[in-house]
Amino acid sequence: MQFIQESLIKLITETSTNLPPDVRQAMSWSLGQETPKTQSSLALNIIASNIDMAEEGESPICQDTGMPTFFIKTPVGFNQIVFQKEVRKAIQEATRRGKLRPNSVDSITGKNSGDNLGPGTPVIHFEQWEEEDVEVRLLLKGGGCENKNIQYSVPCQLDHLGRADRTLEGVHKCILHAVWQAQGQGCSPGAVGVCIGGDRTAGYDYAKHQLLRTLDDTNPDPQLARMEQQIMEEANRLGVGTMGFGGKVSLIGCKIGAINRLPASFFVSVAYDCWAFRRLGVRLDAASGAIRQWLYRDPARPVEKLAKESGFPLTGREVVLETPLTEEKVRGLKVGDVVLINGLIYTGRDEAHAYLMKNPAPVDLQGSVLYHCGPVAMKQGDGWKITAAGPTTSMREEPYQGEIIRRFGIRAVMGKGGMGKKTLEALQKHGAVYLNAIGGAAQYYARAITAVEGVSLFELGVPEAMWHLRVKDLMALVTMDAHGNSLHASVEEATGKALETVGAKSSG
Repeated sequence: MQFIQESLIKLITETSTNLPPDVRQAMSWSLGQETPKTQSSLALNIIASNIDMAEEGESPICQDTGMPTFFIKTPVGFNQIVFQKEVRKAIQEATRRGKLRPNSVDSITGKNSGDNLGPGTPVIHFEQWEEEDVEVRLLLKGGGCENKNIQYSVPCQLDHLGRADRTLEGVHKCILHAVWQAQGQGCSPGAVGVCIGGDRTAGYDYAKHQLLRTLDDTNPDPQLARMEQQIMEEANRLGVGTMGFGGKVSLIGCKIGAINRLPASFFVSVAYDCWAFRRLGVRLDAASGAIRQWLYRDPARPVEKLAKESGFPLTGREVVLETPLTEEKVRGLKVGDVVLINGLIYTGRDEAHAYLMKNPAPVDLQGSVLYHCGPVAMKQGDGWKITAAGPTTSMREEPYQGEIIRRFGIRAVMGKGGMGKKTLEALQKHGAVYLNAIGGAAQYYARAITAVEGVSLFELGVPEAMWHLRVKDLMALVTMDAHGNSLHASVEEATGKALETVGAKSSG
């Protein structure tokens, strides 16, 4: 199979950097639905620019390149053991080239393997079929949206919807609840793959299989086809909106499948995927490994640009923040303000937060901006270049954030999806704000980084290290301020009421 490595690396690269046409079409539709000049519209325009940048530069759409998950069909008699070794080599090489972020972490030691290889990584599902070619489908699903997967055991009680029974109406309620609970933490607008039935393991697996369907297909089961369409209409009336900012588009796809279950169990499993819905496939010649056909896309068809204008158009109303920040400057900010950050900022994710709870900071964080970000970083001579740098989900840091703000004098925390009551209280007490960057916009934010001035805690691995980044006009929205206001809490409350209304109408 002389061409197998070239073919697999091409598949991995295209999946990471170029959204498939059906997802592009759905995002284009989303852009047309939102009210201009709203926060969701602003976020969608940045997302559109980011999608274009990633394709043009052949760089990761989102810095979280996810858990590489392969669905492979091979002819009878084909050596799957050899093919699996080739897949692993391709993953290792794509990581070295910066098309994938090193995401494989030892669950016992916490050590990052550095090459996306390890027990369980990548995930490879093999199946035989009576065809001559090898079919390979690849799904790159990031941790932020993976954390918003949810499984229901019905009958159960659901917030704002009451009891969900072992009926299609009960399933309907579960899916609506799944979309609502994701809010902005799943990088909405998103898509859901759903499995009705199975056991706990098979349910999640089959739900993820639904994400291999195109967003514009029609379910062959008429009942499920009706439910998919109805969920799409109702979910987009909830008002979650892009990034959870509120708005008209919360869901770009709903795909439902059903498998048999045990009499004692009735599971509804939901695999939530973000707008950066990275899924492609190829058919390979079984003898040579050469690509015979692309799935989901026609490589001969030019890629249409999504963005109507380049980047983020300035209005003159943006607040410019120069680091280090003063308490006076920060307390002057309010929810809804758009800020442009200039100066030195620091990244810090889960492991850095755990470290700071027990140790002195490796740098002076007084007046700093702490960015919840695990970038893609490439060695460049004696230094580093950040090639993808979007935000990660901030809620994971909720147990630590308030104490870290107090202890180190941090004035701004930046990430996506918002944070909870403990952090909001700390922002108010100590004079700090939460800044919401646009989830998945890894290329947009990488281009705001003018230099990497250092790195601390590198032993934690590239995503978890504390990177010292010099930035210019890095854009974010104030969504939690030092006066006790939270856009995230307001949207969650408003969408909860909308969920009650939508649920009542669908039940009726």
